Amino acid sequence: MSLPQGLRTAARALVAHPRLWLVALVAAARLAPRGWWRRWPPVPWPDPEYWRFRMETAYGGDGEAPPAPDDVVEFLEWCRQRWRRSPGALR
Repeated sequence: MSLPQGLRTAARALVAHPRLWLVALVAAARLAPRGWWRRWPPVPWPDPEYWRFRMETAYGGDGEAPPAPDDVVEFLEWCRQRWRRSPGALR
């Protein structure tokens, strides 16, 4: 599974959840490597090795499994709840 394929899967999962769009943007920014704008194309994609590691630890195997759409939504709901409980959080 390529990184863009995994991100497309995540994006499709979010279409029906507009309240999570801002949370998803913040989470994506946190996954992006520092200085991502200096590399071509200037897109804040996570490092492919880091993405593979995250998918391997989440789903096992060789890290090629795409994220499950329900897992994407559940993770972002979790992030949203944590941010709502923290001082100065997104609302």
